[in-house]
Amino acid sequence: MKKNTLKFSENVLLPVRHFLSARLHTLEKRKKSISKEDPFADTSRLDNNAAPDTDADEQFGHARTSAINHEIDKKIVEVRKALTRVKLGKYGICEECGKMIDTDRLVVYPETTLCAEDAKKLEK
Repeated sequence: MKKNTLKFSENVLLPVRHFLSARLHTLEKRKKSISKEDPFADTSRLDNNAAPDTDADEQFGHARTSAINHEIDKKIVEVRKALTRVKLGKYGICEECGKMIDTDRLVVYPETTLCAEDAKKLEK
């Protein structure tokens, strides 16, 4: 990685920090909400000898909430990483090449840590 002294000014980063903090709060709230929807979280289901169709509904509900929680967990990690990069003064700088990430990309995907070119390389 190349050393780069470029960085966004504090007056640009302040709204980004607020946006990312609010997004983190929303994601954490959503995770709690989704976890409550998991049929496996309901302990009363253990006492119920349910019909096979009810059991299938519970299995599907559990798989659904698990998948959503997994995606939320990934987003939470991305947002926390972006917030850390803001604190370190590295926000908006590609982790791979050290160049500034295009601001259009940051507007669409504020959690990104890679420029478009390096993100494409990683996908391959």
